[in-house]
Amino acid sequence: MHPMTARTFVLTGASGWLGQALAAHLSAEGHTVRRLVRRAPADAQEFRWDPATGAFDRAALSGADVIVHLAGEGIADARWTAARKQLILRSRVDGTELIAREAAAAGNPNLHLISASAVGFYGNAGAQVCDETAPSGSGFLAEVCRAWEGATSAAAALPVTHIRIGVVVGPGGGFLARMLPIFSAGLGGRLGTGEAWTSWISRHDLCRAIGWIAAHRITGPVNLTGPAPCTNADLTAELGALLHRPTRLPAPSFALRLAMGEMADELLLAGQRALPARLQATGFSFDHPTFRDAARWALEEK
Repeated sequence: MHPMTARTFVLTGASGWLGQALAAHLSAEGHTVRRLVRRAPADAQEFRWDPATGAFDRAALSGADVIVHLAGEGIADARWTAARKQLILRSRVDGTELIAREAAAAGNPNLHLISASAVGFYGNAGAQVCDETAPSGSGFLAEVCRAWEGATSAAAALPVTHIRIGVVVGPGGGFLARMLPIFSAGLGGRLGTGEAWTSWISRHDLCRAIGWIAAHRITGPVNLTGPAPCTNADLTAELGALLHRPTRLPAPSFALRLAMGEMADELLLAGQRALPARLQATGFSFDHPTFRDAARWALEEK
């Protein structure tokens, strides 16, 4: 399929911070965007689905070319209790299983399913470079990502892509929305030793990359990360410099664990040095190749 061909995309998670940006990007590129919603549809481009009950309006997939499945409960929205962890897992697996079943039943062998995953797939990989051939790691997030990716099995006969998303940098939400108040107050600092790696991507490049994956029919796992992951210490220094704020107050590991429990170890003190090997091998180029580029863009767009 030619990169410039107008296609029909079906999105889950379209009301979220990523989904809204992706829908706007695809529409601006001339594509038709249909949104799967859990409430009553508000217009002709909205269609109802409900992973909890298995409800799905099959008209959504009629003549569709690509499904981009982003829906899932927020990983960092609340402390990880046993119930919260189960909600995080089930929200991903149940929705993905429903999407995969419906994609397979649509009767279109060319229907491309692009399903979200995360670089948490690799576990706490330390300084080891992780391209898409790296094995899955240990820990709750790695377990979630394996189950999440496995939940597309009903669509195995179709072209399926698992996009392993890194920390997304953009205006009005995501990583920066959590960090800016702290750093702006002059309270920013490295987390723990500062040695954990962060694989990030600008929201702008993430939207472009999803369009690229659809245009070039790239299947299998694809790391959606920028080409220059950085350590937490480097990221902290860059953000402090951009905001002209000091970053001399490190957050000790014990304090983070006290405040956040298990979530601190997996989200803040662990990391992945993931590289977008498959994107780059197909010729994709980043508009924001460094964290400073991404953060500066996000702050200007704010």
